[in-house]
Amino acid sequence: MKIAGITLGVVILLVSFLFYILSLMQLVPLIIAGPLLFLAILIIFTLLNNHNKFRGFKK
Repeated sequence: MKIAGITLGVVILLVSFLFYILSLMQLVPLIIAGPLLFLAILIIFTLLNNHNKFRGFKK
């Protein structure tokens, strides 16, 4: 499941990067493309950082 999530994150990153390039050519608004690229990077780092954490002993 982790590999599928990372693969999906990379695909979303590539699409949002292309969308950002289009916004630099002033074909789409930059105010939409910038946050989309940020969210794609944030999702990838969240998926990579999510690991088993010690949550204490269960009673």
